[in-house]
Amino acid sequence: MTTLGQAKQFRTLFISDVHLGSRAAKADFLIDFLRHHEAETVFLVGDIVDGWRLRRSWHWPQTHNDVVQKLLRQARKGASVTYIAGNHDEFLRMFQGTHFGGIEVADRAIHEAADGKRYLVIHGDQFDTVVMNVRWLAYLGDRSYELAMLANRLIARVRRAFGLPYWSFSSWAKVKVKQAVNFIGAFQEVLTEEARRCEVDGVICGHIHHAAIETLGEITYLNTGDWVESCTAIVEHFDGAMEIVHWPHIRAAPNALPDKMVPVRLDGRAVEAA
Repeated sequence: MTTLGQAKQFRTLFISDVHLGSRAAKADFLIDFLRHHEAETVFLVGDIVDGWRLRRSWHWPQTHNDVVQKLLRQARKGASVTYIAGNHDEFLRMFQGTHFGGIEVADRAIHEAADGKRYLVIHGDQFDTVVMNVRWLAYLGDRSYELAMLANRLIARVRRAFGLPYWSFSSWAKVKVKQAVNFIGAFQEVLTEEARRCEVDGVICGHIHHAAIETLGEITYLNTGDWVESCTAIVEHFDGAMEIVHWPHIRAAPNALPDKMVPVRLDGRAVEAA
């Protein structure tokens, strides 16, 4: 268990799907997470900035700027920070190999863990046929997702009023709907096949907002989850072990300071907040 006020050290952090620039982004949760978790290497596995939303309407509160400053500060302190572009921040793909404030931009990377295992690190949208081939449908789906996020915020306000912890309606619905479950399974299979093609031991991705660590044949599939619904990340320990960390908050009342936090470490499969 992490001691509040003291940062726990890891070899590597993998974070994706923060969606800064959208109202759904839980930037304050991520700031708290980064305050209590530090690593020698940080991979930002795509969709950190939501260019799709920013093109429609500008939303950039101070907490979103604070996340950027926190990551830049880690790079200045000596951490190796790599930004893997996703579909919502695909404009960065034209800057592959460029450094911004010590953060390197890439489309994909190979990460060698402490135990010698090699992982393909990629956002994963390249293997989503809707995103790649039917752009208008992808945008329509994004609008629908935005409505689900609005429902999330309304439910969260009611739960805070009754002193209940954060719970993600959209994450719950995603794993309950058969088509969504089938899509997640198909996504895992195609990313696993790409890992085999690259002759690595595993793949670490984001994109579908569903944190998981699965063993599929000889390949380990890891998904970092997101910071709009479940607030999850993948951490690598100094022995090479990979783990999902879920960082929910309990707030006694609306607008209360985040002085009560419940860090939960999940081994193997991700478990939704209850």
